[in-house]
Amino acid sequence: MSVNFVTEELVVNMGPQHPSTHGVLRLVVTLDGELVVDCVPHIGYLHSSLEKICENRTYAQVVPFTDRFDYLGSLANNFCYVRAVEQLAGIAVSERVEWIRVLMAELQRISSHLVWLGTYGLDLGATTVFLYCFREREVLIDLLESATGQRLLYNYLRIGGLRNDLPTGFVEKLRDFLGYFPSRIDEYDQLFTKNRIFLARTRGVGILSREDAIAYAISGPVARGSGLDVDVRRSDPYSVYPELEFEAPVEQGNDCLARYLVRVEELRQSVRIALQCLDRIEKLERTPVEVKVGKAIKPPAGEGYARTESPRGELGCYLVSDGGTKPLRMHWRGPSFANLQALPMMARGGLVADVVAVLGSIDIVLGDVDR
Repeated sequence: MSVNFVTEELVVNMGPQHPSTHGVLRLVVTLDGELVVDCVPHIGYLHSSLEKICENRTYAQVVPFTDRFDYLGSLANNFCYVRAVEQLAGIAVSERVEWIRVLMAELQRISSHLVWLGTYGLDLGATTVFLYCFREREVLIDLLESATGQRLLYNYLRIGGLRNDLPTGFVEKLRDFLGYFPSRIDEYDQLFTKNRIFLARTRGVGILSREDAIAYAISGPVARGSGLDVDVRRSDPYSVYPELEFEAPVEQGNDCLARYLVRVEELRQSVRIALQCLDRIEKLERTPVEVKVGKAIKPPAGEGYARTESPRGELGCYLVSDGGTKPLRMHWRGPSFANLQALPMMARGGLVADVVAVLGSIDIVLGDVDR
């Protein structure tokens, strides 16, 4: 006697409070047994109306708000916003300021990638690499705190320059950190890249083809993990990046492993950039780090757009000026928002256990998604 089993799809919620969801994100996952039929991200739980708030503040008052968009890349946010205002207002900064800005942006990239790498280990059940990554990040955060006064939301860049110059001893301490940090990256490599369990959890998981990455406007390490050689620092060079020697790592694997390999190599490239910046900064005369722009910045009526390469991808800031002291319109192009759109495609057909691995490989920050 034959028995016909009738199965039904099961709809479950991941989040919005689940710690594995990398922030206040809700995933509605449709399952057929252990297989993912569909995965729909529900966003908006962290919406803060920051763009509208910025339109009701003077140009100078907006700077600390930019820290709150991508709170793991606040210096990159500062960089993008002040460049947009400076472009709109026709403000030029000194060479020393440019080199310090790029240095701080790359240190922010290292700090952000260390958070990602450590928490990605937790996503996959590994705790050791998390402790190692935060060991190095703590040293870096101490350095950033000595220069900016903060440990997360730095509010360091200013329209026309910086809040203050690098403190005494900063360069020497940073050189010491950059001297031994590459060997620590090798440790992460040995723990993860050659680990059979890690490879089984990431290789062939979360496939995102090159064509789909283009269609979804994916950028940053996620795009470069799908074979797309796109990096704003090279494709649309800004500040002093044209004078620097570095590589934008690209992998052809299209999976979680490829995105991991891109970010690990980016750690090495950021060290390379930072050392070049230190060499130039030491050769430059110690001049004032802020242009006197006055208390009321009034760019002429018009539009301005600046983009930078944040730790998560292409970051853009669009400003409209009516000639007043506040932006008439401000729009933030957060890379996490675009990158998250590809999650359903990457998760479908995989196992429910792989959803967290796929989500973690995108490296979203919900403040960058919701705004």
